[in-house]
Amino acid sequence: MSEYDQELSQIVAALNRAAPSQKAGTQRTAQSTASLDRLLELATRRGASDIVLVAGAPPILRIAGALAPGVGETLDPEDVRGLALPLLEPWQLDELQKKKSVDLSFAREGLGRFRMNIHHQRGTLAASIRLLPSRIPTLESLRLPAGLAKLAERRQGLVLVTGPTGCGKSSTLAAFIDIVNTRRAAHVVTIEDPVEYQHVNRTAVIEQIEVGRDTPDFAGALRSIVRQTPDVILVGEMRDAETIATALTAAETGHLVLSTLHTNDAIQTVSRILDSFPAANQPQIRQQLSLAILAVVAQQLVPGMDGTRYPALEIMIATDAVRALVRKGDDHQLRSQISVGRAEGMLTMEQSLADLVRANRIARETALAHCFRPDDLQRYLG
Repeated sequence: MSEYDQELSQIVAALNRAAPSQKAGTQRTAQSTASLDRLLELATRRGASDIVLVAGAPPILRIAGALAPGVGETLDPEDVRGLALPLLEPWQLDELQKKKSVDLSFAREGLGRFRMNIHHQRGTLAASIRLLPSRIPTLESLRLPAGLAKLAERRQGLVLVTGPTGCGKSSTLAAFIDIVNTRRAAHVVTIEDPVEYQHVNRTAVIEQIEVGRDTPDFAGALRSIVRQTPDVILVGEMRDAETIATALTAAETGHLVLSTLHTNDAIQTVSRILDSFPAANQPQIRQQLSLAILAVVAQQLVPGMDGTRYPALEIMIATDAVRALVRKGDDHQLRSQISVGRAEGMLTMEQSLADLVRANRIARETALAHCFRPDDLQRYLG
């Protein structure tokens, strides 16, 4: 057993040594908080991106995109409750009781900031903790193309960063906001659930609104924001038709709007936006989207041969041809425009994966496992 595994086992053992009479008491809470801090510190040292806490298993770390095998003593339901519940404010505890799930962020001095989801499974609490970088990321640190910085410099329009959970969407948006903060005297307002990266005002003035704490929901906050003279608006996620419609209107009326969707590519993104509305409203939404869209950046993180995870991207830039296809409903032709648009900064996911293989960053088999169109990838690889 490695020293890290021994330490992980000791953390759980310290939790389990609490006497049953102490389970709900002040001493138990203090002990659980200390154990959580030790766990966070261990995860930070090991370079983990996530911690999974589930009753019946030891704490599990995700390192370089893969779950490390759990070792040592398992958590019982009270252990998970002791680790998670002390972090909640009364309103968050109320949300957990009503909705059976709650998202939050918190900080630990000397360790950094963390995002946490607490939820129920098999009648007990479980939790997932995401470790956030201590510094605001840059495009360079995220290994993203420097040309994406041009999107953050635009004065009006909609930029969407898409992809599955855990692919780095929030980090990419934080890098965009940091570019604005560095280069432009702008009023930036973000709506997040929860606030992950805390920006310090430099050239820009940045307000960060947290759903649940500062506003009841995304849609209500976004309606209010457009009356607060912002230049740049970040919407953590476009979750419903009202939020999408308000974001499109804001992007048409002199605001740069940055947001995310859980879609894999540009075509899915257009479809997801349209499918959020009744069929009778979709022609109007198509027209708005064709005018407002600046770019769709779809991303996923792919394990590299050196243990690093590299971003693979699909980038669709809203050229006149792309806008015309969106407006006419010829979404199936968007991929062809992306594949021939490298001069404009466009890129298909398969082109990006092929580039990573040729650069000896990822294995050919890894690229095939993460692509959406294997025939296209094989053609690019030759």
